[in-house]
Amino acid sequence: MSCALCVERKEKRFCPAVHGKICPQCCGEQREVTLDCPSDCPYLLQARQQAREHATAHSHNGRPGPRDGEALFPEVEIPDVEIPDVEITEQFLYEREELIMGLSFALAKSARAERSLADLSLADRPLTDRDLIASLSSLAKSYQTLVNSSLIYEPPTANLAHQGIAREIETMVREFREAEQQHIGEIPGHTRLRDSDVLKALVFLLRLGLGRTSGRPKSRAFVDFLFAQFPEKHSAIAGPEEAGSRIVIP
Repeated sequence: MSCALCVERKEKRFCPAVHGKICPQCCGEQREVTLDCPSDCPYLLQARQQAREHATAHSHNGRPGPRDGEALFPEVEIPDVEIPDVEITEQFLYEREELIMGLSFALAKSARAERSLADLSLADRPLTDRDLIASLSSLAKSYQTLVNSSLIYEPPTANLAHQGIAREIETMVREFREAEQQHIGEIPGHTRLRDSDVLKALVFLLRLGLGRTSGRPKSRAFVDFLFAQFPEKHSAIAGPEEAGSRIVIP
């Protein structure tokens, strides 16, 4: 039997995206490019594992750099995440773990909401890594400008999905600040959330996304990672505070 895609080479593996058998070459070339690969496809999972191992071996001090982002997403303006002002220390991750988990939860919530809408309308599509990374990049650039010049800069975007992600992130930041305001002074050594803290948290998540994604147009490796941190049965009830300490340093 011939491959269901190229109709030239012999089919050797079942592809749940096309509900038929395809050849390994088409699987490798079209995976998350033209094919909407389900997250539990064994060949997709294997490819992701190999990509993570390769990325770790060729990373910059264990994390992706700006050039990696530019190579994966040439159409997205990745902010200069390596400048000293955005250095992320282990102490910051410890002190602002709740903030990072809250923003991660907001990303997962946005992706899950868009996926539900896509199930209802064939005209829509679920969010991809590209959507999350583009939104994180835009928000990080905005906060970078705010921290460096005290100017509020909001990059314009006509993408409704990206606007939704930004709103969810900003809502989480606002709620975090409101909750913090209620308890300020009750916790010894507790400091007020600064814009620079939000910037660092966004940059951390941006690096995490760049380290997880394959960069392919339909890649959802970062999205699936977030879903694993916040399972659907818990996301609407428990929230980030019950997800535990699951921060993975990119």
